[in-house]
Amino acid sequence: MIDMPPLQFAQVNGIRMGFYEAGPKTDVPPLILCHGWPELAFSWRHQIKALGEAGTRVIAPDQRGYGATERPEAVEAYDLEHLTGDLVGLLDHLKIDKAIFVGHDWGGFVVWRMALAHRDRVAGVVGVNTPHFDRAPADPIELLRKRFGDSMYIVQFQDPARAADKIFDSRVGQTFDFLMREPMPRKEALPAEPATAGVGASSKLNLAFPQMVAGYDAKYDPRKPILSGEEMKVFVGTFSRTGFTGGINWYRNMSRNWRRAVELDHTVKVPALMIMAENDAVLPPSAADGMERLVPDLEKYLVRDSGHWTQQEKPEEVSAKLIEWRRKRFG
Repeated sequence: MIDMPPLQFAQVNGIRMGFYEAGPKTDVPPLILCHGWPELAFSWRHQIKALGEAGTRVIAPDQRGYGATERPEAVEAYDLEHLTGDLVGLLDHLKIDKAIFVGHDWGGFVVWRMALAHRDRVAGVVGVNTPHFDRAPADPIELLRKRFGDSMYIVQFQDPARAADKIFDSRVGQTFDFLMREPMPRKEALPAEPATAGVGASSKLNLAFPQMVAGYDAKYDPRKPILSGEEMKVFVGTFSRTGFTGGINWYRNMSRNWRRAVELDHTVKVPALMIMAENDAVLPPSAADGMERLVPDLEKYLVRDSGHWTQQEKPEEVSAKLIEWRRKRFG
């Protein structure tokens, strides 16, 4: 039995947003949990339950383009100004002054930007796997193209014909079966390389995810699934209805986000926690090296034996760390 609070809705920033809430409304500052790609508020199901039961107010939205939240047509409607504006609108709807923003994967980029663009609404920030980077020295898509080639999934996502969207949309179950697994056991860690444009993966990795999904057969995959059959049905059922384009549009704004951040001070001036996953191949712990320069009030925490889907792979450990850090820093 999957334990989720009732789905609620709010009109925010020109769209209708679906969200879940647990814990006492009197608890401040609350935690806002922001998912990544291709995920949902449901990705935080373990944390919603654990934090709510611990007496912490916790709110998890389906973000713009995902799940129960609307999916505007225009690609530009998915830039970081809109994504952070949605979270400000959610705070306004709930009459919350400030919150601690917790983001995994793409949600991490959103919550770090919240601390830069809407600092007056941010009590603290937690990055799960996603570190905070300074503005890239050049257009991030061109940097990724140069480093990984045209087959790299983020570069492929820029294709106006949306070929990658069509591959995922036509193979929803296969997509989640391929993605939502623990990493292969590795005797040695990947060689640490400096992160480029928010992707810290080794250039030796095959990152042609659309083609990997298209050719995928679970029979030959030794990796362990991280979702139960019931949990898999939630992801597959939702994305079969919504498609993947809304979430992929976040990637289609990377160059726009980079251009529009030219005047932004990238120093994070609130307390921050960086939760790193030992075996995340795309966002390895080494990607967070040197973060202290931009995030002076920073604690780092390493989750061992976890791949990319950290809050789902190691739910008790992630929940416990969030509760401990929040109590330590905010009472």
